[in-house]
Amino acid sequence: MRKIFLILSFSTFVFLDFMPVISWACACGCGVFNVGTSSMFPSGQGGRVFTEYDFMDQNRNWSKDSKASADGNSDKRIRTSFTDTGFQYMFNRKWGIQADLPYDHRYFKATDDAGGIVSFRHSAVGDMRIQGIYTGFSADMSTGLEFGFKVPTGDWTYPNFDRDTELGTGSTDALLGAYHRGAISASVGYFVQNLLDQPFLTQGGYRPGTEDDAVAGVDYNGLSAGSVRVTPIGEVENSYRSRDRGWAANPADSGYERILLAPGLELDYKRFMVFFDVGFPVYQHINGDQLVAGSLYKVVVSYKF
Repeated sequence: MRKIFLILSFSTFVFLDFMPVISWACACGCGVFNVGTSSMFPSGQGGRVFTEYDFMDQNRNWSKDSKASADGNSDKRIRTSFTDTGFQYMFNRKWGIQADLPYDHRYFKATDDAGGIVSFRHSAVGDMRIQGIYTGFSADMSTGLEFGFKVPTGDWTYPNFDRDTELGTGSTDALLGAYHRGAISASVGYFVQNLLDQPFLTQGGYRPGTEDDAVAGVDYNGLSAGSVRVTPIGEVENSYRSRDRGWAANPADSGYERILLAPGLELDYKRFMVFFDVGFPVYQHINGDQLVAGSLYKVVVSYKF
């Protein structure tokens, strides 16, 4: 069973309303922030609370596999800060639950119908994620399943954003994921994770594309600074999203596939953990004309209890 889930994770990784402005092209890819290092995988009975901050500045116009002229895209800049607060609790060595709720701030700059430049700022709660966790495949809990829902708690009606730039999608999504961690040597470990986000209940004429995010990484566990354990981490992340659908969507300028390299560092002190990484796109295939970011930033602070 462990081999089956490991193969599935690697296979997905490899193959994987009123609008004052026209804002059709936002290759957000925010779901890639939901995959991470093995430190967030449960390792025993008990709980964890965490806060995650992610930042993305979409200021480059992209079409297909390369940079494109900004003339084909009315969106000019989308800068977003995501603050996610949540908890994870394992009732025993087999079953657990995780829930997290984001609060996001977005700056949006675009060209309006008259050809002028307009900008807007909006902060609101995002879409909540509630998931069950099953880790009963092995005694060391190294392989797990994640399953649950993303519910439409986020704001998807702000009048100055189009549906693909709203902080909430307005949809209810099924979530399904798997992960596995293991050891290459006494001090080097590896991990893989895959998360699928499939919308199935929508509203307002907008169905966001199916999103699949995967990560494969290695970490080195032989370093410390006093009583702080220092763990360098290297990751390869793959993010795929199909085209949006519905009368409020623009399928021609939505959907993408992206591969990122993400070096990171984890610091552990007693029950506290701090992790940060920076993701750099090395491959991007974008449908139509969309805004992309040159780098993606993540910081996670957690406490075990």
